[in-house]
Amino acid sequence: MDFEEKGIYTVHEFTRAVKAILTDGTFNDVWIRGEVSNYTNHSSGHRYFTLKDKNSQLQCVMFKWYGQNMRFELEHGMKVIVLGDIDVYEQRGQYQLKVRAVRPDGVGELYKAYEQLKNKLALEGLFSPEHKKPLPAFPEKIGVATSDTGAVIHDILTVLKRRYPVTVKLFPTIVQGEYAAASIVRSIEMLNKTDVDVIILGRGGGSIEDLWAFNEETVARAIFNSRIPIISAVGHETDYTIADFAADVRAPTPSAAAGIAVPDRQELLNNLARLNDRLVVNMEYWINEKLSCVAELDKSVEPLRFMDKLDEHIQHIDELTERQGIGIKRIIEVKNALFNALAGMLDAVSPLGTLTRGYSIVMKLPDMGLVSSIKEVKKDDDIRIIVTDGKINCCVKDKEVCKWK
Repeated sequence: MDFEEKGIYTVHEFTRAVKAILTDGTFNDVWIRGEVSNYTNHSSGHRYFTLKDKNSQLQCVMFKWYGQNMRFELEHGMKVIVLGDIDVYEQRGQYQLKVRAVRPDGVGELYKAYEQLKNKLALEGLFSPEHKKPLPAFPEKIGVATSDTGAVIHDILTVLKRRYPVTVKLFPTIVQGEYAAASIVRSIEMLNKTDVDVIILGRGGGSIEDLWAFNEETVARAIFNSRIPIISAVGHETDYTIADFAADVRAPTPSAAAGIAVPDRQELLNNLARLNDRLVVNMEYWINEKLSCVAELDKSVEPLRFMDKLDEHIQHIDELTERQGIGIKRIIEVKNALFNALAGMLDAVSPLGTLTRGYSIVMKLPDMGLVSSIKEVKKDDDIRIIVTDGKINCCVKDKEVCKWK
């Protein structure tokens, strides 16, 4: 069939035509009330979120030049009133609202309940660091509580297989909807009856409604009461649930949880290789040091080397002997000088010195008592007179008292 080229659009042309109609000004400066969901504060500074009510949802974007003066930050579940212009994102053919201003319109009921339960459990100590159980360094069995379909279990198994192959026990778990909380609690309790070393509790990202099962009080208490350490990996990196606070460790994604649960096999092998290299280097250094020591000892016992050492020691002994002799001679000289000085002092008061000056000593025989007065002798007593060169034995013929005193 032949078609006239006129009136046939390309996809891009049709999208541009729709955009021209929607952006003709009819839907500019519109105020819309709704609840924030799937909120992302991009690293570029732009904010992306979904504005929804019970029946519909609207994609929104707030560029950073409009959001830089906001006095508060958007959050999942927050009820707001936004001002913006309708637009078409041509690459996806999707209409969206370009938001220029946001006003709070109360706190979402789910978010309010989330904050209330979070504060209650925090006061009870369910989030306290002292209650956190350490993860095993080298687990042998990993328990996983998540849906048995979807990307989460695939991502976990892929990471475990690559990093550190272990036995995995999967308990299929309902992670969204009316029965999710009870299913999560049951999986945790059943895994605690097994011999797994650590439990990964996970699911993919979603809105606050999608993740609400992980904000239930029963789930938080089941995590707290688990005897086995639990890694919480719920949603995306920016999604925080009460399960994350109650868990022993929080992972930003299920893949990251698998990386946290087990060590990296290649990294362990690299560490072992580095330790082996260090050991070899240290052993080689020690051996070379000992060989050098042995070589020095071997040189020291060679005949010529030994004689050289012996001559050196003999010469040293001679020097010590000579120095010791000089020292002893000096000591003797000092002692002789001191002796002569003391002898001179003693000679000055010695009785023999007195005799040399013409004096004598008289003793009475036979007891040799010293005679210092005429009263000590009488006529015919025998006495002995000691002079400088001998002794004179005498007999008293007479005595006379002198008056020179």
